[in-house]
Amino acid sequence: MLRKTVAKEIQKNNQDFQLRGGEVKRIEAFSDAVFGFAVTLLIVSLEVPKNFEELITTMKGFFAFGVSFFLLMLIWFEQNIFFRRYALDNKTIIFLNAFLMFLVLFYVYPLKFLFTLMFNSASSHIQITQSQVPTLMYIYSGGYTIIYLLFFFMYLHAYFKRDELELAPIEVYDTKTRMWAHLILVLIGSLCTALAFFLPVKMAGSSGFAYFLIAPAFTIFHSVRGKKRRQLF
Repeated sequence: MLRKTVAKEIQKNNQDFQLRGGEVKRIEAFSDAVFGFAVTLLIVSLEVPKNFEELITTMKGFFAFGVSFFLLMLIWFEQNIFFRRYALDNKTIIFLNAFLMFLVLFYVYPLKFLFTLMFNSASSHIQITQSQVPTLMYIYSGGYTIIYLLFFFMYLHAYFKRDELELAPIEVYDTKTRMWAHLILVLIGSLCTALAFFLPVKMAGSSGFAYFLIAPAFTIFHSVRGKKRRQLF
């Protein structure tokens, strides 16, 4: 199973963190089914091309599909890391994960719409007016923010369960690092929403550039946390 295969790589890259999730739980199996269905929804509207022109038009949708697929896999991978590390499946985690799966399914079409608009709007049937762009950014950034807020609460719950899980001090530290990292993503998503609201309508699409802050923010954050980690442990 893919989760077990990925777990070996996670363990290899997390030598200081004991992976408590050896077996795939039912909540993970359900999640995999949801992710699989979400990927199906990404391609369900694609018909077999009837001629070469239709084939070229379909191929132009490759980047939109690729980016959407990549973002779904990032969410899947993050969820997998959580369950491998903590193996929690209590009522709180079931609720948070169910909400996460709901958003994954709900945001498949907004994702596809946004990236089709970005990469091949000229050759697609995508239609949007300038006045509708702020709402599109609200939809995308709102979903992005809530998804990583859910991850923040999942790690926060694991932190509260640190004694029950018998987390070592370094594992507690890494849990807090992951928790704050997700909060950074929440803040960036919120910034995008705020920019879409306050910028003039014709510039609302530029609010998406807020996501370019992720790389420098994470570089600084992990540099500081990594330095402190080495000093403490």
